[in-house]
Formats: sequence, structure tokens, C-alpha cells
Amino acid sequence: MSLEFEKELRVERTNIPGLLVFDLSVHGDNRGWFKENWQRAKMLQLGLPDFGPVQNNISFNAKRGVTRGIHAEPWDKYISIASGEIFGAWVDLRQGDTYGQVYTTRLDPSKAIYVPRGVGNSFQALVDGTVYTYLVNAHWSAEQKKNYTFVNLADPELNIAWPIPLDESERSEADLRHPMLRDAIAMTPRRTLVTGAHGQLGQAVHKYVEDHHLQGFDFADINDFDFSDAQAYKRYNWDLYGTIINAGAFTAVDKAESEQGRKSAWKANAQGPALLAKVAAAHNITLIHISSDYVFDGQVDMHDENEALAPLGVYGQTKAAGDIAVANAPRHYILRSSWVIGQGHNFVRTMIGLSNRVADPSDALDHVTVVNDQFGRLTFTEDMAEAIFHLLDCQAPYGTYNLTGAGQVQSWADIARAVFDLANGNGNAVHPVSTEAYYSGSANPVSPRPTHSALNLDKIESIGYSPRDWQKELEDYVTRLTRARR
Repeated sequence: MSLEFEKELRVERTNIPGLLVFDLSVHGDNRGWFKENWQRAKMLQLGLPDFGPVQNNISFNAKRGVTRGIHAEPWDKYISIASGEIFGAWVDLRQGDTYGQVYTTRLDPSKAIYVPRGVGNSFQALVDGTVYTYLVNAHWSAEQKKNYTFVNLADPELNIAWPIPLDESERSEADLRHPMLRDAIAMTPRRTLVTGAHGQLGQAVHKYVEDHHLQGFDFADINDFDFSDAQAYKRYNWDLYGTIINAGAFTAVDKAESEQGRKSAWKANAQGPALLAKVAAAHNITLIHISSDYVFDGQVDMHDENEALAPLGVYGQTKAAGDIAVANAPRHYILRSSWVIGQGHNFVRTMIGLSNRVADPSDALDHVTVVNDQFGRLTFTEDMAEAIFHLLDCQAPYGTYNLTGAGQVQSWADIARAVFDLANGNGNAVHPVSTEAYYSGSANPVSPRPTHSALNLDKIESIGYSPRDWQKELEDYVTRLTRARR
């Protein structure tokens, strides 16, 4: 074996998605050679994921013909050769269309390979004293071992052309007993944790998961996992998780202005997301976090994702702080919404109830006042759930995305009038009033509201998600609720 010196660092993509082969630049002279075995910055530019290795392992293979595998472990690996040469074979054992795909190549010290989680790894030492070294991005644990999967080196379906016949090779008893591909267990994806599972968005995410028969989801509410409590994180093996959907928050806007509410809002909306971001960064987890129009002062008609944060009240301040914390997680999506409507207490349900009272001759209520100087669009939680999975499925660039319903910008009074008309045909019972007049004389603290809450949707539309018209969704929503009542 002779090394080729002074090659340019480059990457080769293979028939197995995510499996990358690197040509390394090796510098040599009469003394020996030197190489940058793993160089984060240069390799990221070539497409290596920022996989965050936490452990370095070395396998010494005393004799030519030692053969190991095929093992698929629940972590990513970066493999290189310190001395000698191997023939390597990799098999995709992940659930999906590429299950069973095989890739083979030879590796010497001038080459390396990145093996994503769930791709089975095997090799055969071609010279005595071969030293095989690899970085992994999760620590071994008994719980992790449950997620290993294997396939037999001699499976004829894989048709691997081993340079040294397997009956002449050195293999372990365990490797000899591995199942054939037809009997192997596919590697499942890392798990997803959903916080705030009982809230409006948490329920919508749960329904999406059930409707699409998705596996590997854990749903937790504050009683199961208080994500603002640092001690609660010790109960989880975070290496098992690949995604966190943070649907939990303190949303009582006016209560956030009280002494106790202020503390609760900061704990849930700022401290909690900061802890989630910390664990996401440490364990290569993708974090999805829900933001709000309240992070803006509402002085422009339409807010885009790049606008500077300028919250007016405590609730908005805590949400802005949470956004800043989450943005420190390398793999994050911040989904910014406004005027959320789902399965739970919300503005539309309240208006339906008031419309019913106005329509009831035995009830003394003959009209309601609703503010007409705050403008925006409704966001239905069903759309939010769909948008979350669209971001994940299409592997959209990480960052912040606005998501509301599409269509006309209206005031709260306009929306209330539409709800009344849809429910009972009594929209004329909605009397518009200014925000100042509505809250005048209130004995409780009142949070300042942004005048304009409409969010620009160009960015999320650019990655292929088309928000539905909120007025059509409102009609469907009210119709479902009123039919259920009757």
C-alpha cells in the first residue's frame, strides 16, 4: 500500500443518503506523513453535518482478514484509518426507500467516511496491524444498546464481494449469528418529544401524528416534564431524541403583568426555552419553538422575520427572550404566529358563546363590544402542526419562519362580527370600540397590545408551504362547533 500525497480535500456522495466519503490531504516525506484527520470548518463547507462528536474509539486488528460487522448503531460515526488498509461495506438499515442499499470501498489513511445513524458498518482488515479509528456523537448506554440492529456479513442478498473470502476470515461468534436482511430489524428514527401536549397546539400535533401514523413520539405536559426546571432534564436520556417540539408556554397576556404572573411567564417562556436550547445543542437535537407577534411593537403594517424585536409588555418580553435563547441552538426552527385558534379556550369559541347568548331571548345580553384598532390574521393550530412537519420533512434551512393564515388583514371586531354571523346571523350585535375604551376602568393589570400583528408569509411560502385562507378556515371551524352544539 502506498499513500497518495498532497491531494485536495474533497467529498464523494454515495448511493446511500448521508454516507459521505472524504479524500484527505496527506503531507509526507522521508520521515512519514501528516494529515488533518477531521477538520470541522473545512468539512462543513463540503457538506459534512456538524454532528458533534463526544467520543473517539480505536480498533486494533492484529491480522489480515479480521472482519467485523455489519452493525448499525444509534449514532453518527466518522471513520478513518490510522495505519493499514480496510475493505469496508455499508448497508442502509434505516426505515425507508433505501433500506438494504449497499456501498463498498477501500479506506487507507488518505480516506475517511461519515456514516449516519442507522447505516450498518462493517470492514475487513487487508494488512496486519490495521488501526481503525472513529468518532461518535453519543455515549454508549444500556438504553442505547436496545436500538442497535445488525445484518449478516454473508447475506447473499447483499452480495458483498469480500476480498478475503469470509470462510478464511476471522469473525466473532456474535457476527456469525446476525440475521439476514429479510429478518433484520430496521433502525427507527430518533424519538420526538412534544411539550405542552394538552394545549391547543399540542393537541393539534398529537392529531397530526395519529392521522399520519407516525411513530416514536412522546407527549408531555407540565405535570410530566416541567421544561423550565433544570432538574427535570435528568430523567431523560437525550441521546435517544432527535427532535423537540416546544408547544408549551405561558399565554395569559394580562396576567403576565401581575407580580406572580410575571414570574410564571419568565419561567415558562424564557427560562424553559433556554434549557431546551441547551440540551438541544448538547445532543444534536432539532428544536422547534413557537413564537408570537407580541415580540414586536406593532408599528408597521406587516412584520417579517428580520424585524428587530421590540416587545411592549411582559408577555412579549418573555417570548422575545425565549426566541433569543432558542436561536443559540444550532438546529432550531422558530415558528412565529399570531391570534391562535385551536381545540381549547380561544377568541372564536368565546364569540360563539356570546353570539348564542345574544340569540337567546331569555338572556339579557343584546350586544358585545370588541376592539377595532388591532389588526391581524388568525392562525389555526392545524396549520401550525402541518407547517412544523413541513419544515422537518423538507429539511428547510434552520431559522425563524412566520406562519399565520393567508388572506385579508382584519380587526378583532371584524372577526367577531363574522363569527356572530356564521353562528347565528347576528353580526350587527358586535359594536366596535377602541382598545383604550375597552380596557378603561379595568381593576386588573392590562398588557399593551401591538396595533399591527400581521406577519409576512413570503419566507415559509418560499420553502413550499402554502398557508390556507384563514377566513375559509374560520367558516369551517365555526360550522363544526355549531353543528356539534345542535
